Amino acid sequence: MSESRTLLGAVAVVGFPNAGKSTLINRLTSSRQTVVHETPGVTRDRNEVICEWGRDAFLLVDTGGVDAGDDSPMQAQVAAQARQAVDDADLVLLMIDARAGLAAGDEEIAQILRQSGKPVMVVANKVDDTAHEQGALELHALGLGDPIPVSALHGRGTGDMLDAIVAALRSQGAERLTDHSDEIRVAILGRPNVGKSSLLNAILGRPRVIVSDVPGTTRDSIDTRFERGDAQFRLIDTAGLRRKRKHRQGIEYYSEVRALQAADRADIALVLIDAADGLVEGDLAVADAARKAGCATLVVLSKWDITTVALDDVRERLEGKLRQRPAMITTSALTGRNVDKLLDAVQRLFETFVSRMGTGELNRAMAEITALREPPRSGRRRLNMLYATQYQTRPPRFRIVVNDRALVTRDYAYFVENQLRARLGLEGCPVIIDFKSRS
Repeated sequence: MSESRTLLGAVAVVGFPNAGKSTLINRLTSSRQTVVHETPGVTRDRNEVICEWGRDAFLLVDTGGVDAGDDSPMQAQVAAQARQAVDDADLVLLMIDARAGLAAGDEEIAQILRQSGKPVMVVANKVDDTAHEQGALELHALGLGDPIPVSALHGRGTGDMLDAIVAALRSQGAERLTDHSDEIRVAILGRPNVGKSSLLNAILGRPRVIVSDVPGTTRDSIDTRFERGDAQFRLIDTAGLRRKRKHRQGIEYYSEVRALQAADRADIALVLIDAADGLVEGDLAVADAARKAGCATLVVLSKWDITTVALDDVRERLEGKLRQRPAMITTSALTGRNVDKLLDAVQRLFETFVSRMGTGELNRAMAEITALREPPRSGRRRLNMLYATQYQTRPPRFRIVVNDRALVTRDYAYFVENQLRARLGLEGCPVIIDFKSRS
């Protein structure tokens, strides 16, 4: 569980494509939370990461590269996300490739930042040694103060930059209290182009992430905190997952790695299925990835406003394929259909995910399970399940003490799991059982 903490403020990192913004974010946070590749324009949405420096911490916001000369619809959305990051920030880092020198686009970005009225620091990146420092000095021409020379790739100069950031935030006193102790972490998973980003925007009621008909638009896993009544959610939009990942390379590979990592840190996985396509093998692979990550699962049939698929057909196939027996809900991001019902279902599933069963109730269920189907035997010895306890939540985990663990067959273990799930109301939750021999 995460804890309450106070952040000094929010720092947005903006600049031209391929200036090294995501590399800097990963360097400062000692992580690989943003996808980095030599291809310009990899980052599209804004991505928030906590950066710690000594005893201080602040929010770093990565943004997509802003190219004023690119008039494509995608670039317009990238620029809009970057502008929103600047509006929400307490400090802005304008990152420039010092080796490439000043470009027309850098001057245009600098002009936008002057008009914003936000405090700005110019970061001269790719200054790997003293031979490249002359390029940093040329950035004085922007009129935004002394450039800070750094090498995001090698870490050169980043300590001095962090000192300057902390000092600037402290001078503003723009502290932000964060309380994540009770948040429900929800990963939105699915194949490419099934409507994950559209669903997130529909839940929030605003364009938090970029939506496009082009598959693979989302590349990073984007976290967004959202409050609904007394409940706090962390919604995580992810890149599309494909069924076969062995031969993924470059941006696609790293995007899918981030999506799987998002599932690992989530409580609930919304497995989105394009209702217009019906249930396909790739959807089952996504659901299996959620199960392996230990998430409770809710199946969401998206784009229900344009489908001709029968709900019962999808439900029947899912029930035969998915061990967790998840609930199913239909939605339409376009019309807002069932968005509130979806969040209600997420809250109910989370309550189950973190629930703890009393020992008495659990052992009564075990007695009924034993009576329903005789335990396996080997020779003259028969499996005897002596008692059970729940010793973990999030996900529910049980210990069943038996006379001899070697007598537990794979088939009977699955039977016990399915029966416990049904009798204890754990549909949609992973149920982990440890069979332990009596000492």
